[in-house]
Parts: sequence; C-alpha cells; structure tokens
Amino acid sequence: MPRLQLARSSAWTPALLVVLVVSSLILSTSMGIRQSLGLFLDPVVRGAGVSVATFGLAMALQNLFWGIGQPAMGALSDRYGGRIVVLLAALCFAIGLWLMSLGTGFGLFFGGGVLIGLAVAGTSHGVLVGILSRLAAPSVRALAISILAAAGSLGTFVIAPASQGLLDRIAWDTTLLLLAALAAAMACLAVFFKRNGTSSAGPAERPDARRAIGEALRHPGYVAMTLAFFACGFQLIFVATHLPKFVAICGLAPSVSANAIALIGIFNAVGTLVVGRLGERYGNKLILALIYVFRTVAIACYAFLPVSMESTLAFGAAMVFLWLSVIPPVSSLLNAMFGPTNFGALFGVMFFSHQVGAFLGAYLGGLAYDVSGSYTMAWLSLVIVGILAAVIQLSMDDRPSQPGKAFA
Repeated sequence: MPRLQLARSSAWTPALLVVLVVSSLILSTSMGIRQSLGLFLDPVVRGAGVSVATFGLAMALQNLFWGIGQPAMGALSDRYGGRIVVLLAALCFAIGLWLMSLGTGFGLFFGGGVLIGLAVAGTSHGVLVGILSRLAAPSVRALAISILAAAGSLGTFVIAPASQGLLDRIAWDTTLLLLAALAAAMACLAVFFKRNGTSSAGPAERPDARRAIGEALRHPGYVAMTLAFFACGFQLIFVATHLPKFVAICGLAPSVSANAIALIGIFNAVGTLVVGRLGERYGNKLILALIYVFRTVAIACYAFLPVSMESTLAFGAAMVFLWLSVIPPVSSLLNAMFGPTNFGALFGVMFFSHQVGAFLGAYLGGLAYDVSGSYTMAWLSLVIVGILAAVIQLSMDDRPSQPGKAFA
C-alpha cells in the first residue's frame, strides 16, 4: 500500500499540476459562459424583437457546431498540442459574444451559433481532457480527469448568478461585452500548454485520427456509448436553454433559474469527484448508465410535479451527480478501450452525437413552446430519450480494442 501511494505521489509532477490548474480555469470559464447564455433568452427576445424559437435555433446551431468542430479540434490538439487550439478558440469566443451583443440576426446565428459553438469545442473537455490524459500517468489519470471536470463546474456557480446580477442592473448587450472580455482572457492561459501533443511520460504512439476513428467505429461498445451520449446532450442543453423561460412561465423570479443553474455548477463539482471514484470501484459502464437513470427521474419529478422556488432549487441540487459527471466515466472508458493517444479525435466523434441531441433539445424545445404554448411535450421527450439511453449504455461492450480483431 505505501508503495502504491508513493507511486501515485511521484506521478503528480509540477508540469501535470500546472496543466491541471490552467485547464481547470479555461474549462470553468468556457462552461460558465456557455451555461449562462440561457439567461439571455428573455432579454434578447424583448430587446432584439426575435421569437423564442429563433433564440432556441441560434443556441441549437451553437451546439451543432460545437459537435461538428469537436473532432477537428480534438485531432488538432492530439497532433499539435493545445496551445494554438485554445488560443484561437478563445478569440472566436470573444468575437462571437460581441456579435451577439449587436442584436442582429447575423450576430445571433453566426456569432452566438457558429463562432461560439466552434469556440466551446476548442476550450472544453474534448481538448482539455485529451491534454491531461496524455500528460498524466495511468495511476493518477482518472483522478486528474475527475478534478478537471469538477473544477470546470465551478465557473457556472460564479458566472451564472453574476450574469443575472448584471442583467438586472445594466443592458443585456453590455453584459455580453463583459463576458466577451472574460472569454478573451482564456487566450492568455494557452501559453502554458505545449506546442506539440507528445506525452511527457515517455515515447508515445503517433496520433492518427483517421485510423483511430475507423477502429473505434468497428467497436460495438464505442458505438453504443456514442448513441447513449445523444440523450446527454438532448436533456442537458434543453435545461440550460429553456429552464429560465420555464421558470418565468411558472411565475418565479429570473434569479431563481440563475441560482438553480449555479447550484448545478457547485454541486456537480462535488458529484463529479464522487462519480469518478464510484467508477473506479464499481465500473464506469454501470455508473454511466445509472447517471442517465437518475437524471431522467429528476427531470420527470421536476417537470410533472408542482413547480416552486424550492422545487426548482432542489432540481438544481438533484443534478449534483448528473450534469458534467458523465465526463470521468466516459473519459475512463475511452482511455481503457483505446488509450490516450487519439483521445481528442475519438471523444470528438462521440461528442458529435451529444451535440446532435443538444441541437434538437434546444431547437425542438423552443418550437414545442411556440406551437403548443407549453413545454409539456418537450419534458416528456426528455424522459423517453433518457430511458432508452440508460438501456443502451448498460448493454455496451467495454472490452479494450484489439486492432485487426472483430468483436463477437
């Protein structure tokens, strides 16, 4: 036991700790801004004269381009390192928020949709977890990823209520400009990443995204996990985009939804660490399936029982293990099945499925409201999709990939 503890202690090198801290700051900022954009739905609808469906479509485009850009961003980071990817993505983030602040259709769709979608792809888990996975020794890799995912949740706890506070005091377009300045600051942190994607742990396999993706698509477990990940995006982005509007319909103050989103951020930081530990002990496949089950139960209870300030805050707290806590088990499964060399590309392809779900969750949620005047059908679809995802995830084959060999 002491020998194992010594090995783990020596694995926490200064380079790993620096990258972990920097990655956490970038992820926290990126996710905090991204998760707060739903708070702008009503202000933008009133101030720019657009419909709920139009705003929903812009957020849907954002998630779609996040998914489209993730395989490319991940592959570029695998091959050339995270510095250039994060630098360019941070600048895209700032420009996208500036364009949104103009209040035009072009600004909303191209800035808030396309540019921010690509920017999040370069400043989120697909790139940052890949950087960390290649640098961390296997003995501490799962824990390092859990810490990163947990720290990345803290930005929502700070940025969501801060954004709502600004919206209560100043114009929505000025608030977006302040967020743009915050996004630009991420570019300064990119200098701490290496120029290339090699591992400090020793000689590594040369990244080959095309070969790795082809191999993964022949693995039934990877395909199953990719299909189940659709539900993750469908559920979470619907909540992030439409919860403020749903809360307003129920007669609650805007600060309630902001605080609920903030609760998701802070409690999820704890939940992500716990889920990472549970995955090591009971198996990541089982834990990931249970996340889908419990998330679906939480959504059903909140949507179809009387809504109050207490139930809304309880819903935010109930997502403690259920928001970004999928990242440790998903990342651990990918690393165990295929290794860390092409993590960015493989996570990116899988994440595209997540973002197709996110696109539909954001857009169809707004469309359902505009057509029917309520979110009832949208909430019901979240429950159905979540149940299907849990069944698919539980049945996945998580055996390590063996190149050239077919799975029975």
